[in-house]
Amino acid sequence: MADPLTERSQAATGGPSTTKATQTTTRARDPRVSRVHDVVLGLLVLVAIPLAIVAVPNTISVVSALLPPGVPAADMVRAHGLALPAMMLTVPFAVVLVRRVPAAPVLVGGLTVLAVADVAGGFAGSPMLVGVLRALHGVGAGLLVPATLVAVRERPAPLRALWAATLAVSMLGAQALALWPLDDVTAWQVALQPYPMPTGIALALAAVHMMLRMRADGARPPQDSAEPGRHARASTAAHAKPVRRGLALTVAPAAAIAVLAFAISNSWPVPVVLLASLLGLVALLVVASLGGARPAAYVMVAVGAVVLPTGAQVTNMELGGLGGPGLSGLWPAFALTAVVAVGAAWAVARVRPPLPVMLGEAGLVALVAGLCAVWRLVPIEQGIILLLPFALIAAGAAVALTAALSSAGTDDALFALSLCFPAMLAGFLLGSGIQLPGLRAATSQEGLADAFLSALDLWTLTAGLLVVAVILLAAFLARREPYAGDVADAGAPLEMPDEPGRSDGDDAETGDHLAVPPPTPSPESGGSPQGR
Repeated sequence: MADPLTERSQAATGGPSTTKATQTTTRARDPRVSRVHDVVLGLLVLVAIPLAIVAVPNTISVVSALLPPGVPAADMVRAHGLALPAMMLTVPFAVVLVRRVPAAPVLVGGLTVLAVADVAGGFAGSPMLVGVLRALHGVGAGLLVPATLVAVRERPAPLRALWAATLAVSMLGAQALALWPLDDVTAWQVALQPYPMPTGIALALAAVHMMLRMRADGARPPQDSAEPGRHARASTAAHAKPVRRGLALTVAPAAAIAVLAFAISNSWPVPVVLLASLLGLVALLVVASLGGARPAAYVMVAVGAVVLPTGAQVTNMELGGLGGPGLSGLWPAFALTAVVAVGAAWAVARVRPPLPVMLGEAGLVALVAGLCAVWRLVPIEQGIILLLPFALIAAGAAVALTAALSSAGTDDALFALSLCFPAMLAGFLLGSGIQLPGLRAATSQEGLADAFLSALDLWTLTAGLLVVAVILLAAFLARREPYAGDVADAGAPLEMPDEPGRSDGDDAETGDHLAVPPPTPSPESGGSPQGR
């Protein structure tokens, strides 16, 4: 017997098919499924980003004594250093890819490439094969970082903060993570496959994430448009132009810096290395000025150029025999630093515009303070004391990244990310140019330690000046351009959505974190726009 209430409800809402679609959407937004998805993605970020960044350091010289006879160590070092150039050239193309296909299969693909390179690393025996495998590591890492950024932008703000904090801490600790598996090894191939088990775990998490994402996509109701897929094609066309423009802007300086790194490996004079590195950083800042989200691009250039090179030099300085406690004494400071960075980024993700803009500037100032603390404290025998500079550097970078990316659209955030890794290589080249004169002149262990310390002091001064220059440049340009909220205030007033009413379901769109939320949700988002 038909229920008259049900019949009237179906008649008012368009019939049984509409009721079924509504039920399907409700299942897609099941809070329990959404929470599981967030947990899986959070764990994936915590594992995948360190795996991507740990591919950057060149550590083959640590196991050079284990290399087979007749294999030149210099050739192995050059081959092992191909990961970062391959990574920074992959990121711009991965940016285009993740704007055309879902991020989940790109994540699986990047981790698969890393896993294949790890497995093949056990059979490497020549510089050519090492170079190929390290290039594969760079390609896999270059796919992972943009894909994780797009994936977290579809989810709540805390996951975006977790991404920024994990990237900052991974950069700071990449050298230590790369050196840790090489302690007391008996085969040099370990340098090519440092973390095979975490790679497998990350691959499993990526597969679960992809299944959850496919389930959410399949649970969406059909579009009301008479031409299926018309909205999707229009959205793709709208994104294509800025993404291609960003690709054209970022590939050229990345390729130039990669060629520069290869040329410098053939013993260029130190003044030429320093000048070329500085010109490369200036070129990246010019490119950052041409993009749509200057604060995010400037922050990415500053963080990429400073954090990982600083962490690498501090880690090398604190190794046993050079005045520090060794790697075992550094891990408590690194662990506490990670907690501080995640907490600071999460706090920034909870505040509302325009406060994140000011907090982003404060994060860069904290980064400069951390560099000053490195100059004052390193080397030191008590590794836990390094919590002060480590926390200032990592938390400052995490706060700056979270604040800058919160006011940038997805395309602008990806454009900014594509500048991070060329800046990282330019920072490495600049640091190497600073180190080389002292290291070449050292004739004893004490002389080597003094050369490392002198180079670290000069590097922290140079890096601090670079970050200060970025702060001043961003502040100068900000005075010339009105804040987006001021422009919005000139028209109809916009109301900030209340936090409890926000929709964080699996059927959300890309989750662009706008400085000023749109007045009405889009039909495809299935609810209110994601924002704070």
